[in-house]
Amino acid sequence: MTSKIDLYIDKFVTLSEEEREVFGACFKKVKIKKRQFIVQPNFVAKHRYYVLEGAFRAYVVADQGKDYTITFAINDWWITDYNSYIFQQPATMFVVALEDSTVLQIDFDKEQELKKSNHKFETFFRIIAESGLASQQRRIISNLTQTAEERYENFVLKYPQLVQRVPQYSLASYLGMTTEFLSRIRNKRSKK
Repeated sequence: MTSKIDLYIDKFVTLSEEEREVFGACFKKVKIKKRQFIVQPNFVAKHRYYVLEGAFRAYVVADQGKDYTITFAINDWWITDYNSYIFQQPATMFVVALEDSTVLQIDFDKEQELKKSNHKFETFFRIIAESGLASQQRRIISNLTQTAEERYENFVLKYPQLVQRVPQYSLASYLGMTTEFLSRIRNKRSKK
């Protein structure tokens, strides 16, 4: 029977049964409790996580104690502190579970071995990295060129499943606005 991760992989590369087994053997299924941190500042992010079920938030805390949401991850998304993971240096972000979650965890060294062993594995990881980079670029452009209302509207259209699953303060932080301003936008929208 085809697993959820197999269906995900098939979107990017075609693997033989043997390649699927090799690939799958490098991942460990892990249950994460709500509010549990999987990445913390000053510790090297040794793993990258594919979310089978659940929701995560990655954020940084500024000197004044204010936190800023960098990204979210829900089912079929990946998450870690990529700067820490890729360069194997201390993390600068927190990554926390927003709900009880199940992930597939791959460790940095195993991922490197996979990429060296088969060009299909390297292609898979390259494609998801490129997709993540393009997503971050769209977010930066959105933050620079759209009003807060436009950012919220576009977020709701693109990620309707996320709006109900993440705390309002996290969403406001991600969209670059205060929680109060987001509440006003939501109220105005609900009256339409």
